[in-house]
Amino acid sequence: MKAMNRQRRARLAATVLLLVGAAATVALTLAALNENVNAFHPPASIVGGEAPVNTSIRAGGMVAEGSVRRDATGLAVSFVVTDHQGADYPVRYHGILPDLFREGQGVLVTGELTAAGVFEAREVLARHDENYMPPELADMAAHQGAAPR
Repeated sequence: MKAMNRQRRARLAATVLLLVGAAATVALTLAALNENVNAFHPPASIVGGEAPVNTSIRAGGMVAEGSVRRDATGLAVSFVVTDHQGADYPVRYHGILPDLFREGQGVLVTGELTAAGVFEAREVLARHDENYMPPELADMAAHQGAAPR
């Protein structure tokens, strides 16, 4: 009788240990995936205060005409991203911009929004040819000729 009881306890302990291990594995996997997700925020979300501050995010829009300012002595550049509907926000970037980056074109930036409302970009992506437009920016391209509200 005692042998049977010990065997049941050993099985129960093994089962509990297996379940705890599986739960810990799932929790760690979900935490790692959550850290690597960069949600996309359009200009209206950035300007409207919906985007998180000091958190890695992706943002995008169209590079406003006449807004690109390059540092004369280094690789720093600043520009304004717009949705052509009144939502504009400044972006600062230090590095080499993609060859296809220019005013009036779609851009996706990855980085952090500061409390002052400036987007500090770590990465800048420009559309790669005349026919492609990232899905997040397709609506903004349609309004490119529209007057800001």
